[in-house]
Amino acid sequence: MKTKIFIIVFFLNVCQFQSWSQEQKMSDGEITAFKQSVAVVSKKIKTLSTDFVQYKHLDFLSKDIETSGKMIFKEPYSLLWQYKKPYNYSIVFKNGKILINDEGKKSAVDIGSSKLFGKINKLIVGSVSGDLFDDKEFSISYFKNKEQNIAKFIPKDATLKKYIKQIDLTFDKEDATVIQVKLLESSADYTRIVLKNKVINAKVDEASFSN
Repeated sequence: MKTKIFIIVFFLNVCQFQSWSQEQKMSDGEITAFKQSVAVVSKKIKTLSTDFVQYKHLDFLSKDIETSGKMIFKEPYSLLWQYKKPYNYSIVFKNGKILINDEGKKSAVDIGSSKLFGKINKLIVGSVSGDLFDDKEFSISYFKNKEQNIAKFIPKDATLKKYIKQIDLTFDKEDATVIQVKLLESSADYTRIVLKNKVINAKVDEASFSN
């Protein structure tokens, strides 16, 4: 149970895309154009559903832990992460609460009672929509390769930084949406979540967030 919660809460921990050897820093002009394109797209996203595969890397294990499932987002803050393999586990962020369903065993956390949970909720929603470009919260650097743009975020908040060393968002150049999120922990561990089969602005049943 403890391991599952750790994986879910830090599901953003997304390991690197295979090794992008051609990664280069963006110019100031490229950064401006990239941020503008992401802002335009993120404002248009009312709902988003996608399959995902998560790879959890633990330094003491020779093989990454692989899980998979479905993610559904509905603006402004409703978000479901549902793990289907190898176990059934879901977490919903809705109305200031985190709702957890661990194979039928349900629990809830009030986000408002925890500054850290509040920041994690903001990170989760921001990483899904691509809207994390807040210079007050992060030190941000920008890179590119042939097919992707990558924004790397280092938290400025001391409390959050104890848990999250860096967040990398990888965007598809064609549609300016997030295709991978990477969260590096304060240790050598990280998680990689790859988003695929995205569907944007389709009707989403509110019951999806009941958990």
